Amino acid sequence: MTRITSTTDKLKCELQKRIMFMDGGMGTMIQGLNLTEDDFRGEQFKDHPCPLSGNNDLLSLTQPEKIVSIHEDYLRAGADFISTNTFNSTSIAMADYQMQNMVYQLNYAAATCARKAADNISVETGRERYVIGVLGPTNKTLSLSPSVENPAYRNISFNEMVVAYADQAAALLDGKVDVLMVETIFDTLNAKAALFAIDELLEERNLKGFPVFVSGTVVDLSGRTLSGQTVEAMVCSLKHFKPLCMGLNCALGASEMRQFIRELGEFCDTFVSCYPNAGLPNEFGGYDDDPDKMAEILKEWSTSGLVNILGGCCGTTPEHIRKIVEMSKDVPPRIPHSKLDSFRLTLSGLEPMLAYDDSNFINIGERCNVAGSIVFKKHIQKDDFSAALEIAKKQIAEGAQILDLNFDDGMLDGVKAMRHFVNLITCEPDISRVPLCIDSSDFKVIEAGLQCAQGKCIVNSISLKEGEVDFINKAKLIKRYGAAVVVMAFDERGQADTFERKIEICKRSYDILVDKVGVYPRDIIFDPNVLTIGTGLSEHSSYGVYFIKTVEWIKNNLPGALVSGGISNLSFSFRGSNSIRQALHSVFLYYACQVGLDMGIVHAGNLPLLKDIEPNLRRLCDDLIWNRDGDLVTEKMLLYAQKLKSGEKGKQNTTTDTWHTKPLEDRLKDAIINGIDKYIVNDVEEYRVTTKIRPLEIIEGPLLSAMGVVGDLFGSGKMFLPQVIKSARVMKKAVGHLTPFIEAEKSDTSSIKGKILLATVKGDVHDIGKNIVSVVLGCNNFKVIDLGVMCPLERILDTAVKESCDIIGVSGLITPSLREMVNIAQEMTKRGLNIPLLIGGATTSRKHTAVKIWPEYPDLCIYVPDASRAVNVATSLVNKDRQYLADIRTLYEKVQSDHSKTLQKKNIVSLDYARGQKFNTTNPLPPSPNKMGVTVYEDYDLSLVVPYIDWKPFFDVWQLRGRYPNRSYPKIFNDKAVGGEARKLFDEACKMLEVLVRDLKGGAVIGLFPAYSVGDDVVINWNDNNHTLYMLRQQIKMEKRDVYVCTSDFIGPKGTNDHIGMFTCSVFGGGALADEYEKNGDDYNSLLVKSLADRLVEALAEHLHLQVRKSEWGYDAQENMDAADLHSIKYQGTRPAPGYPSLPDHTMKDVLWDLLQVPHNIGTTLTSSYAMEPPASVCGLYIAHPDSFYFNLGQVDKDQVTDYAARRDLPVEDIEKFLDTVLAYEE
Repeated sequence: MTRITSTTDKLKCELQKRIMFMDGGMGTMIQGLNLTEDDFRGEQFKDHPCPLSGNNDLLSLTQPEKIVSIHEDYLRAGADFISTNTFNSTSIAMADYQMQNMVYQLNYAAATCARKAADNISVETGRERYVIGVLGPTNKTLSLSPSVENPAYRNISFNEMVVAYADQAAALLDGKVDVLMVETIFDTLNAKAALFAIDELLEERNLKGFPVFVSGTVVDLSGRTLSGQTVEAMVCSLKHFKPLCMGLNCALGASEMRQFIRELGEFCDTFVSCYPNAGLPNEFGGYDDDPDKMAEILKEWSTSGLVNILGGCCGTTPEHIRKIVEMSKDVPPRIPHSKLDSFRLTLSGLEPMLAYDDSNFINIGERCNVAGSIVFKKHIQKDDFSAALEIAKKQIAEGAQILDLNFDDGMLDGVKAMRHFVNLITCEPDISRVPLCIDSSDFKVIEAGLQCAQGKCIVNSISLKEGEVDFINKAKLIKRYGAAVVVMAFDERGQADTFERKIEICKRSYDILVDKVGVYPRDIIFDPNVLTIGTGLSEHSSYGVYFIKTVEWIKNNLPGALVSGGISNLSFSFRGSNSIRQALHSVFLYYACQVGLDMGIVHAGNLPLLKDIEPNLRRLCDDLIWNRDGDLVTEKMLLYAQKLKSGEKGKQNTTTDTWHTKPLEDRLKDAIINGIDKYIVNDVEEYRVTTKIRPLEIIEGPLLSAMGVVGDLFGSGKMFLPQVIKSARVMKKAVGHLTPFIEAEKSDTSSIKGKILLATVKGDVHDIGKNIVSVVLGCNNFKVIDLGVMCPLERILDTAVKESCDIIGVSGLITPSLREMVNIAQEMTKRGLNIPLLIGGATTSRKHTAVKIWPEYPDLCIYVPDASRAVNVATSLVNKDRQYLADIRTLYEKVQSDHSKTLQKKNIVSLDYARGQKFNTTNPLPPSPNKMGVTVYEDYDLSLVVPYIDWKPFFDVWQLRGRYPNRSYPKIFNDKAVGGEARKLFDEACKMLEVLVRDLKGGAVIGLFPAYSVGDDVVINWNDNNHTLYMLRQQIKMEKRDVYVCTSDFIGPKGTNDHIGMFTCSVFGGGALADEYEKNGDDYNSLLVKSLADRLVEALAEHLHLQVRKSEWGYDAQENMDAADLHSIKYQGTRPAPGYPSLPDHTMKDVLWDLLQVPHNIGTTLTSSYAMEPPASVCGLYIAHPDSFYFNLGQVDKDQVTDYAARRDLPVEDIEKFLDTVLAYEE
């Protein structure tokens, strides 16, 4: 015990004085040794039945001197802590090597190696060094299913993981480590199991107080773990263990990790550690941050007071640690503090649920309770868990902040049902973001729930009913699981029903939990029993009063404790009269919350506002709750219930245009800001006549002032694109009315900020994004000249010169447009122009602009990613902001430099090698199609395809992007920032869809043909003619799987009976309808038509592919999937499209157009750059093989480009133009 206490005390003292340092990547150093299979095996395991290369943890047994040497290198670099080589040393992970029985030896040997190194260097340097016993995350997860088809399935249990971690921790302690650390936590439930095991072990060995560190890992810039928790939620879930230090490691580099370590530090009252990777992993699996760069970043963390311990993870070496120590050793450490102390309650699901002392009442959703909801119970009894999940979702949507789960029913297996439902919830971010209340009278059911929930839950409930020993044992287990606990007012004598009994039991329970078990007071939630009133029995009449008085007493006498109640119990006497029950609940909560009630189990969607309760009913509720008028009040309430009419109509809300009663100028501004065009023409005319102000001055005055507000709100993220476009529509109507008067006065327009020419480049017909930019710029007082689509460079440049434009903006969607943009830049240089060139569109990027376009027209060529950036860029350019242009030059030169370095380091295999490692299918070929040849659908019923619309890209076009977990449809409607506007846009889109389905026309053509592969190509033989589809093969070095895929790999070779399909589909008429709206000044509906036409054609392609799979080809006739499954690509086969990741060459469309006779059959044509007309068109191939999958080609090298050109009998230079975006070399 002395060693533990002294180590803990020494570390606390040292961490308060200085920043301490950990070692770097053990795996990085081991990789650098280039060990062979024999090195890993050693003598001891030379006959082991499976390969052992890569089992780094084994080296502590077979190459201990090398492990000790690595430890010593890190210690000599300045590390205070070294970590044992035990990241995978659990029986779970070691099962991959058939070494699960070697766990004790592996951990003990690793601890011994580290102990030896630490002791050696401690003696050598005179400074004590410490050994951290590492417990890694294992290769399994308790929170996620390994089976897409069965989200409730887990391939390991909580108890199995506890046993594995306990075995590992015991060996590490025997090996005399100074600290235990649960690290690289990607699933908080795994970490809970590890801490559960450690807590049991330390208690068993009488080692309470032994120092434990905890370190999580966020998987990307969303700041969440792999299992979906935020950093703050993870802290809430694990803080019950009271680790000495909490932190983050791995996954991200130092520059990306800063915001998350800051967030973690704000929630931790522990010391904080961080040991990031040496930058983000590059495409070859390496890391790019050198020691100087990484140390510089971490020094800024230190000086900002973010950390107490620094170190390195993947990619870091002793030199990294040496530099980190050198730059941060003299900086004062972080002073532990925590926001959590300011909350009266901290719980978590995927996200934290934090209640301040002055927070409102917390709703616990009650409908996922088989005792409280007949509907929920029926779903569970029928094993219809999907319907049960919908009830959970609905409760949260209606305001439930915590979800109560109860499966106590004699006909149910409560343990099984609880485990299954919680596992399902974990896969539903809309539900699992909130904490759970695990509710059961059977403690086994409670444990089943806790063992499946990674968040910090509430347990409902325990009591003194079975005596003090039982109470303490259950409380200890709940504390070990990290949950808060509801304590019922029961004891050995039964339920408390009077005020005196309630406070007696609550006081006794509180003292036991705080003084004997060590439960944090704010994790104690008393339920003093909400009992039924209005029963007609006089002894029940004061139950409401007793509860409210008890709440007040607890708040005044039991510091930190919270109070809850099952509110629906109050009104059981009035079952069948929901109006009365709901009113009673609202009134009761009003009084209970006034004295401190924190939370309650209640149907959040059925609580009327007090002001909406009928006055007579409100008076009866008051009298019943406060026991006024004795039994008479019950009789009065029953009489009231009898008089209530069924189907009572709710209050009808009426709205009036109250804003239109404001002064005239304010009305003009409000109309534009709020996008209301109902009165704008009349109001503008009234303003012009009554004020006698010149029309141009009206535009420059109130109208542009209002548009300025719109621009500011959009720029600051307080207004969204659909709103901006509606505002522009109102502005256009107002200006349209004033234009004749302006022309009559021969007025000029000298007040505009600048003149901008916009155009979609030659060969491209897509203009939705360009049109959005046009509207946004117009809203900000730029004059826009829009040349439309398919614009030759001569027309663009000649018009810009003729109109004296300040800026040219070009856009494109397809990859050939990138080459046209390069041509424009070259021509601008040739002409000696000095006009800024803006680059935008879906296919463009900052990298391509900097590397390919900017060198052709330096200093004045700028990439604009979306409409929200266009205004700031344009403003800087028309203002001749030299610093802005200098910053662009610096940025683009860096992008060029980084790109050149990337090409130099690119790990490309030869084409011959890639072909030798082609993908080989294992399943049989698909059957022959039911219907061979070409099939034409001249008038495709668009109503059939509406259910297959993927709405997420639609919202992306309108720049409405929800934050995780509300990124996708329909979850975006729940997003706090954009949900409301997304819902409005969606409703208007659905109305417009009715018009489009009625007025637009769908057309499609498919072809199913015999085919065979020849090398990397696919040959189609049809009507005695061969048609070749030329394909490309992956060449970027694959680290984990030495296989290089080409689409031809999914087609059988010559002599086999295989086939391939192809299709083209279009939606016709959208362009004309959009133009009509635009002519009438309605940009909003014009863009709405175009964006919906794009969604319709994609849905048509989805529906068409479904018909091919089930009937036309028929290779998966039994398929039964909904639209979400189809959008998630769960179907057999693939539908790759020319111009997309696996088939980057757009010229493949020539073969499709030839075989399908597309222009003749449906009227869709190709431009010179292979864009399809109409723009709402999709084409592609059908691959049916069950082994086929979507893949990204990546970059290709010169040898493949030359080979591809020879196969196609074309000059290499032409091929390089077609493949410009995927070349792994400079042309």
